[in-house]
Amino acid sequence: MRKVRDYDAELKALGDKARALKAKRVEQLGQLVAATGADALDAETLAGVLLDSIGSKDASAKEAWRAKGVAFFQRRGRKGGGVAAINGSGAATEPGSDNAGGSGGTANG
Repeated sequence: MRKVRDYDAELKALGDKARALKAKRVEQLGQLVAATGADALDAETLAGVLLDSIGSKDASAKEAWRAKGVAFFQRRGRKGGGVAAINGSGAATEPGSDNAGGSGGTANG
């Protein structure tokens, strides 16, 4: 005889897992803001900077920001696990790695 599936319990478990993942992501973003020193900005200024970066069509500016981010995470990785604390993986702690899915090499260097 087939085992009866409890769809309600499965749906609740998936909902709980989704909430936990969302909470973890929010915590990691907060850690990123603090690690970069952006927590010194007021919320309105930080929101404005982020909105401008999202709306930017300048590909060279976006690449420059990405390169700065890569360099930041590489510096943090050498100091002792800063990347793992922020993004949950140790993959970017190795010099030359790129979790952002770029060209595979280091930018500007």
